[in-house]
Amino acid sequence: MDSSHERVAVIVGGASGIGWATAQTLAAQGVQITVADLNGDGAAVRAAELGEGHRAAQVDVVDEDSVQRLFDDVGPIDIAVNCAGFSNVGLITDMPVAEFRAVIDVCLNGAFIVAKHAGRHLRAGGSLVQISSLNGRQPAAGMSAYCAAKAGLSMLTQVAALEMGARGVRVNAVAPGFVHTPLTAAAASVPGVVEDYVDNTAIGRPGTPQDIADAVAYLCSPAASWLTGEVLDLNGGAHLKRYPDIMGHVNRLMEQA
Repeated sequence: MDSSHERVAVIVGGASGIGWATAQTLAAQGVQITVADLNGDGAAVRAAELGEGHRAAQVDVVDEDSVQRLFDDVGPIDIAVNCAGFSNVGLITDMPVAEFRAVIDVCLNGAFIVAKHAGRHLRAGGSLVQISSLNGRQPAAGMSAYCAAKAGLSMLTQVAALEMGARGVRVNAVAPGFVHTPLTAAAASVPGVVEDYVDNTAIGRPGTPQDIADAVAYLCSPAASWLTGEVLDLNGGAHLKRYPDIMGHVNRLMEQA
């Protein structure tokens, strides 16, 4: 990597959760950050918190024009991290197709769009990291769309690594287990869900946004210069056991309502 310039990063979904922890971690290492988020006002607040020299942008990952503008405006970059995502819950036989498509659109199509336009601006030695999920390898009843999207993201990551490697650009993903973030707050509010997850985690605790941010920072560092096409399981050993019975806990809550 050329060390003659300050490293530049775009963090998509950087206004909260894992994205915000990643932005703070990289900024502390001297990286110039653009905090990009669907919540443009939130991104502006976060960039101001990081201090002078950092920027904010509003972006919608399902809108290719929006993503293209983001990366065209920033210009050459060394790091791109995509944390955008959401999930819903419902059995396959009950889920409206539109709800399934909405998750796929953000979590898989959006990841493709980010990879497409970040890939055009990443300098030699640069790094693209997508945030995947334990659900990319571990099925969960009621989460068909999210599981399918994240499984697809694993293969997208590997293909992107093949295609971009000739330019010296590395592409990896981090696949967290249960991490307390705004994205998981609804699931965590259902009695029994967090406890069930912890019971099925070898380390015996949920993750934190900082756990994931530290892994992302490593993947973007010179220390990982020979690492590409990897989907890093970062879940405290949850992939060794079983996924929580989300639908069971939701159904019990509904029966009590």
